[in-house]
Amino acid sequence: MRENHTALITAGASGLGLVIAETLSKLGITIHIMDQDEAALSKAQSRLPNASFSLGDAASQSDVEKTFRDLAVSRVKLDYLINNVGIAGPAGLIDDIDPTEWDRTIAVNLSSAFYVTRLALPLLRATRGVIINISSTAGLFGCPHRSPYVASKWALIGLTKTWAMEYGPDGIRVNAVCPGSIEGPRIDSVIERDAANRGLNPAQVRADYEHQTSMRTLVTADDVAQTVAFLCSDAARHISGQALAVDGHTETLASL
Repeated sequence: MRENHTALITAGASGLGLVIAETLSKLGITIHIMDQDEAALSKAQSRLPNASFSLGDAASQSDVEKTFRDLAVSRVKLDYLINNVGIAGPAGLIDDIDPTEWDRTIAVNLSSAFYVTRLALPLLRATRGVIINISSTAGLFGCPHRSPYVASKWALIGLTKTWAMEYGPDGIRVNAVCPGSIEGPRIDSVIERDAANRGLNPAQVRADYEHQTSMRTLVTADDVAQTVAFLCSDAARHISGQALAVDGHTETLASL
C-alpha cells in the first residue's frame, strides 16, 4: 500500500465501515466514503479530515452513479473497493417475514455490491486493484430466524468467488471477509430481537452467541479492519477468491 492509493468504502461513516476507513487511513490510504446517513457523514468528516464523501444509498443505482461522478470529478485512481454496506434485516421464521423487508435486505446487502462493483471495475482494472466484500459467518452456515441476512451474505461469497475468476486475468484480487458477531450496538439489537423471537432473556442469547465459537468470544471491529488491511496489502498479493472468517472459529449458528 502506498500513500497515493485510494479506497472507496460503502457505509463507511459509522460502525465497522468507519473503523476500516480509519485503519486504512492510518496506513496512508486516501479514503472516499459513500453513506446515506448525513449525520454520520458529518461526524466522520471530523474524524477523517482528509477523506472525501458522497451522500447516497448504495442500494440505489442512481446514488451509486452519483458517487462515481464525484470520483470522476476528483480524478480518483481507485485501488481498493470495500463493499461494506449491510443491514441485519428482519428476524423470524420465513412465513412471518414481510416481503418488503426481505427485498430491502437483499437490495442493501447484495445488490449494492453489484451496483458499486460494476462501476468500479474500469478504475480497478487500471490499478490492478482489490475488491473486498464484507460477508459474514452467516454466509458460511445456516442460521435460524435470519433467512434474508443469510441468503444475502451467502450469495455475496458466491459473487466473490465468481469475480475472482472473472477479473483475476486483469490482476484484480477479490476476497470476502466473514466476521462473526461484532461487539457493538448492532449485535446488541440483533440479540434483543433474537431473544424476543425465542422468548429468552437477552443475556442468555448473548451467552449462546459466545458459545457458538471455539474461542467463546465475540470479535471487535478492529479485528475485522486489520484483516481488511492485510488483504489490501502486498503481503496478500496471491490471495484471491477466498472467504476468510474472523470469528474465533464458528462451530454452529443454530440456536442453542
